Amino acid sequence: MNTVFTHCNRLMLTLCLCLVGIGGCKDDDSAQPQSIDLVKNEEAAVALEWMKLFVEIDRYVQDFRPGPVSRSLAYINLAAYESVMKGMPEFKSVQGLFTGLVMPIATENNYHYPTVVNAVYANLFKRFVPAGFIFPEQQSDLQFDILALEESFNSMFKTMVGTDVFNRSKEYGEAVANTVWEWSKTDSFGHDAHENANPTGYTPPSGPGLWQPTAPEFSIALFPYWGKARTFSIGETEKLADDPMSFSEEGTSQFYVQALEVRNRVMGLEFADQWEAEFWSDDFTGQTFSPVSRWISITNQIIEKDECHLEIALYAYAKVSLALNDASVAAWHSKYTYNVERPVSYINRVLDSDWAPHLNSTPNFPSYPSGHAAFGAASAEVLSHIFGYDYDMSDESHDGRSGFLGMPRSFDTFYQMAEENATSRISAGVNFRMDTEEGLNLGFKIGRKVNEMPFK
Repeated sequence: MNTVFTHCNRLMLTLCLCLVGIGGCKDDDSAQPQSIDLVKNEEAAVALEWMKLFVEIDRYVQDFRPGPVSRSLAYINLAAYESVMKGMPEFKSVQGLFTGLVMPIATENNYHYPTVVNAVYANLFKRFVPAGFIFPEQQSDLQFDILALEESFNSMFKTMVGTDVFNRSKEYGEAVANTVWEWSKTDSFGHDAHENANPTGYTPPSGPGLWQPTAPEFSIALFPYWGKARTFSIGETEKLADDPMSFSEEGTSQFYVQALEVRNRVMGLEFADQWEAEFWSDDFTGQTFSPVSRWISITNQIIEKDECHLEIALYAYAKVSLALNDASVAAWHSKYTYNVERPVSYINRVLDSDWAPHLNSTPNFPSYPSGHAAFGAASAEVLSHIFGYDYDMSDESHDGRSGFLGMPRSFDTFYQMAEENATSRISAGVNFRMDTEEGLNLGFKIGRKVNEMPFK
């Protein structure tokens, strides 16, 4: 592994050559007076490389997807954003929105903000991703990569700014990280949820059309209480999706028609639909990162492509991560409120006892609404607000991977990405159309709530 160590070597040259950044992303050519004490004068490399490492770690962490992944990202990136408020005069702290969160005050006049951010990431990566939950065969490599990335930046920054500024900056970053970690502990439903991802004490309700463990694994319910975890932008009443359509096994019912659509789509899966289904799947721990980290991977590509400075990177990572957290809580709250069965259960009982979804795997939690759709819509709403509503890009998240169709796909807008991500779950055979449509609806609402937060 140790790809991150290669990143570090490349970054040492990049950062040394680019001590003074640009005033926005690459397309912002405005010439303005430069100050050595502003975050927007720094390159995004420190945040970008830590988020690249997070995406890689997420691939091998057990019992973390999707809830704890999104939660970890939210706390880590909120801490990174808040840690540099002194150097971001055009932005505002949002700590006042959250009961019990009081950040340490940056009392000195001279901080090196990349050092502050590096300290935040290094501190919280070690805490939010317990080593015991990483696949044993990757554990030592990934732990080494965290330490190597931290030390590579520290060594570089200390040489650049001197011992006094470096130590002051590192200590402040660690103080912010410690504060956020202690605040995380006050969320009793979210903080240690990964330690009991499949609680044996939970019994799903039984009855017509209600979710039960599905073939072929028949795994017990995943994170049935995740809907009680802390949110950042939405309140209790905003966590519940609209009602699903009425359950029916009648051949003339809409429910039957939607089940028939899933069955026929998978049975006649053409190359385009298969590519779409596998490109967005991200269902298998050890093979790819989670559906949550997919949107961090996309944000990474944007930050790199647009050559954004550190201010924009921290702002984007914070907003996307908060949106992902709230989408996961709301989707899971709704899933275990409505307890709608998965297509495979309905189709095997009513339509075709031999039918199986594409890749013959179904997530072990209720179907409605789609989590994939909620993650994508919330992220698309936030990314559009930051980078533009007509942003076109090619998603290269899985470029070069073997074992599934992961070739890059191109899009004209973030909304187009979110909608394809949602409908891919029909082609995969794991969601009804109503799941994907309501997942999008829920996610867009959450993304708009995050955009309304007073960051500026």
